[in-house]
Amino acid sequence: MMTKIYKNTTILILLTCALVACNKKEEPKEPVNIPVSVLDTIKIDPPLDRLDVVYSIDSLRTNTALDSFNNRFTEEQRKIIYALNRIDKRKVWAGKPLVIPDSISADLMDYSPFPKELGMVDTIPKLVLISQRVQAFGLYESGKLIKWGPVSSGKRSTPTPNGLHYGNYKAKRKVSSVNKDWILPYYFNFMNFEGVGTHQYSLPGYPASHACVRLYMDDAHFIYDWASMWKLEGTSISVNGTPFIVYGEYDYDNKKPWLQLADSVESNDFLEEEIQVLRDHIQSYLDDPKNFITEETPEEPLT
Repeated sequence: MMTKIYKNTTILILLTCALVACNKKEEPKEPVNIPVSVLDTIKIDPPLDRLDVVYSIDSLRTNTALDSFNNRFTEEQRKIIYALNRIDKRKVWAGKPLVIPDSISADLMDYSPFPKELGMVDTIPKLVLISQRVQAFGLYESGKLIKWGPVSSGKRSTPTPNGLHYGNYKAKRKVSSVNKDWILPYYFNFMNFEGVGTHQYSLPGYPASHACVRLYMDDAHFIYDWASMWKLEGTSISVNGTPFIVYGEYDYDNKKPWLQLADSVESNDFLEEEIQVLRDHIQSYLDDPKNFITEETPEEPLT
């Protein structure tokens, strides 16, 4: 009899435990902190698209080496090499070190130091970037690179002012205010009171101007036609022209940036501090209402 009672009691206890277990609410678990990679749309996306290329330095030590260089490459290939070295054809002579890629594309865009897509500027219809560190310009339309090329910015004693500027006025032919013998084709001013702009002039392979930004003729002509001037109401600016962002510092005491490509193909890419500078300038652009003025829709006539 006692054995039967013990068995029944045991069964009852087990059933009770089972019921309690079924009806018991699960205690909330502590959240698990999983590292998440935060996407910063200000940064470069997608990554810089570049050719699989190796750069080397050719010193062209003798006239024989210079002749070999001219025979080894076609005229179009030499133009690519000149652009990579930020020089004109007439600036090549025996003893001139040149950075040369092991495979030469017919498209200069394949060697761009600027990313072909730049998410941080996709809200800006047209933008000119000028990097003084790598002596190059890049043109963007809604975040897509459409053109780049070499420049010669202001020399050490007369540097091109960094900052966010806007296209003001242009002239197909301008006489320099420094020397009346200097003719500046396809001039496009972006600092009105300082008289600083882009134009065609000799590219020697280093910063050499009196603050303006020198370009190849074709590049100066392209910007002249492509960029927009300001709009004025009397003497006041009603609409800003195309933004020109000048940034970076040229290192006069180190190897030229393009020659550094032989050490690392990433040496001419954006630096983190340059990305931050661009971020700040873009915010200033977005905060300026003169960049977002649209034509008012005319009212329909009453019937």
